[in-house]
Amino acid sequence: MSRSNLSAAPTHDAPDRTPYVRLALALSLGAAVSLGITRFAYGLLLPTMREDLGWSYTLAGAMNTFNAVGYLLGALATPWLLQRSAPTALLLWGSALATMFMALSGFFTTAGPLLAQRVLAGVASALVFIAGGLLAARLGARQPHRSGFLLGLYYGGTGVGIVLSALGVPWVLERAAGQPHAWTWAWWGLALLCALATALLAWPARVLAASEAGLRAAPVAAPGEVGPAAHALAGRVFRPRDFAFALAGYAGFGVGYIGYMTFVIALLREQGSTPGAITLYYALLGVAVIASSRIWAGLLDRHKNGQALARLNALLGVAAILPALTTAWPLVIASGLLFGGVFLSVVASTTALVRHNLPPAQWAAGISAFTIVFAAGQIVGPTVVGFIADGPGGLARGLVFSALALWVGAALALRQRAL
Repeated sequence: MSRSNLSAAPTHDAPDRTPYVRLALALSLGAAVSLGITRFAYGLLLPTMREDLGWSYTLAGAMNTFNAVGYLLGALATPWLLQRSAPTALLLWGSALATMFMALSGFFTTAGPLLAQRVLAGVASALVFIAGGLLAARLGARQPHRSGFLLGLYYGGTGVGIVLSALGVPWVLERAAGQPHAWTWAWWGLALLCALATALLAWPARVLAASEAGLRAAPVAAPGEVGPAAHALAGRVFRPRDFAFALAGYAGFGVGYIGYMTFVIALLREQGSTPGAITLYYALLGVAVIASSRIWAGLLDRHKNGQALARLNALLGVAAILPALTTAWPLVIASGLLFGGVFLSVVASTTALVRHNLPPAQWAAGISAFTIVFAAGQIVGPTVVGFIADGPGGLARGLVFSALALWVGAALALRQRAL
């Protein structure tokens, strides 16, 4: 991969007409594919698949654990791939592979092949998410005054995937109700959504690839990074120990948030919520994800230490524990809105932390490191919550564990200092 990057300042020969917001919105389809659909839509299918296939909650959770294993493998491979391929190419190839693996999940009913498909889909989604996050960070570096907003737009694309899944999966399940293994049709419908998103990603990939090519001869200093701050960052190299508390706090986030996203729909069904109410809850959660780019942009821009990560983790813990403590519908809706409005901004906060404390050449290494601990946390979360749910206390006790993991992560992140 070329060492040139989108953080290079535009030349003074012509005004910068880059459509930053439109590019960030288009890039957000990568987040919609990698997390909103490939990762989170499974929570909508879990109750139906578990009933049809006779799974325990431990096995049902293992499906997302294996997906996280694949995500970790993809995160580990991404720095190596980025040395040999442009992030725009990695974005498109990863999205195409995620589409294929989602479709293949509809052709199997035994646990082994389904687990394998979840691993492969996890690998592909990591390629998409990291490449898209890197491109979004480079866009933000060219407009420092709204870099947090542009990052939030990218990560908020996950909400688009969640809303589409919330509306589409119940609709497909209802119409396929008379078919054997009706849930297989939902996998194929989700794969179709991924295919459409992949086709739409071709435009930002083409524009950003051309932009990078045009910047190869440009200066690498980002706007707003001139003077002492630029010199302070220039020679800095990413070292995990410098970000140890933030990395540990982010691992706690990975453990806690994925337990909620995997099992909250199953819990609501157990508590007697109607299909329409669950669709409303999950769609509102997705809308809150989309809105979160506006809500937290200032927080991400303002703090160069672990404050943003700590505060957002603590709020998520509150959201995660509410459905475990009450079945009151207003509080359940509040849980979904709070969770949706916060959790992707936790991811954005780590990208912002890397951007604030490292020079652009080190961003890929920093983002990849945070993605690796994120994936490691996700490996633990679903199986542990599923194991707890199979015992006394059920799914409600499992979500209590998720909340505790998030609060531990918040306490750790609070100790992270700016470099």
